[in-house]
Amino acid sequence: MPNIATVLKAEISRVARKDTRAETQPLKKASAQYRSDIAALKRRVLALEKQLSRLARSGKAASSDTTEKTGKIGLRYSAKGLVAQRKRLGLTATAVAKILNVSVQSIYKWEEGKTRPRASQLPAIASLRKMGKQEAAKRLAELPG
Repeated sequence: MPNIATVLKAEISRVARKDTRAETQPLKKASAQYRSDIAALKRRVLALEKQLSRLARSGKAASSDTTEKTGKIGLRYSAKGLVAQRKRLGLTATAVAKILNVSVQSIYKWEEGKTRPRASQLPAIASLRKMGKQEAAKRLAELPG
């Protein structure tokens, strides 16, 4: 025959489990709902990012169409391209800075890709592409200093 203490202990454990289960069940349901909401939001963000990239691509195409209509040429800039042009011309960063009328630090930062030149400086950088070694040397000789 079981002892009254063991029966009482078993009953208390059973009631405690029942109460705990009753209290945790709403939390489990809420947690599951939150997880599904988060997953839905992630899907929506992904869809919006895709839509944004599509719009950005079409916006670039539209802007290039407008530049063709207005006659303005969009100048491109590349840090690697600037380095390649400087080396092709056999110039130092200091010499290129004098030709472009900017600081040497600007040239270094442009070449490292840390910063980009202003739009007003792009035509001067583009003129480097058309320049030969002799013309670059001539332009350096013309500059004061």
